[in-house]
Amino acid sequence: MIEQILDTAESLFSRHGLHGVTLKDVAKSIGVHHTLINYYFDDKKQLFDAVFARRASVTSERRMMMLDAYDAATKGNPTVEGALRAFLDTDLDLYIEGGENWKNYAALGAQVANTPEWGAEMMDKHFDPVVLRLIGILRKALPNCAEEDIFWGYHFVTGALMLTLARTGRIDKLSGGLCRSDDLVAVKLRMATFMAAGFNAICQQPPDAGAAPSPKA
Repeated sequence: MIEQILDTAESLFSRHGLHGVTLKDVAKSIGVHHTLINYYFDDKKQLFDAVFARRASVTSERRMMMLDAYDAATKGNPTVEGALRAFLDTDLDLYIEGGENWKNYAALGAQVANTPEWGAEMMDKHFDPVVLRLIGILRKALPNCAEEDIFWGYHFVTGALMLTLARTGRIDKLSGGLCRSDDLVAVKLRMATFMAAGFNAICQQPPDAGAAPSPKA
């Protein structure tokens, strides 16, 4: 019953958000009385947290394992793209292979990541260790890169990943159907390569490159 509750709540939360779903909605979707949901969860936020934590642990552990394996295999000489593939591709594989439940979780994660009031705290709690592991490998791959550029690079990576996982359909319309927001295989093929080029570009440019020109006197 717990798994059924979590799956149903995950689907509802992914479409309507935390504030758009009640415990009664979850119970109605399952076909049980809402008191049964209350037996397992004191309130909606506790249920939401349980839904989020269930798959967060899976993706974090898988990515940490792949990053550790990649770091060991490269013997202190990683590449930016290799590190990003260990981090991004491992995550994308879950959504490609995991069926609709994992796609629902992906959309839910995108919501949490874009909710400053409490989402940042949840992301910190579940994902900081694996993100900092990635940062550590990127430091090895980019030993002369300014620290802030590595963190900005990660910021841009995670922003693109969250937009992708939200599957908004916007790219479908913009491209006239040439690209689909649910085509995660196409995303996997391109994202790490694209982001690696960005890291290399910002880490190689002089400190003032790209700055707006000073107005002439």
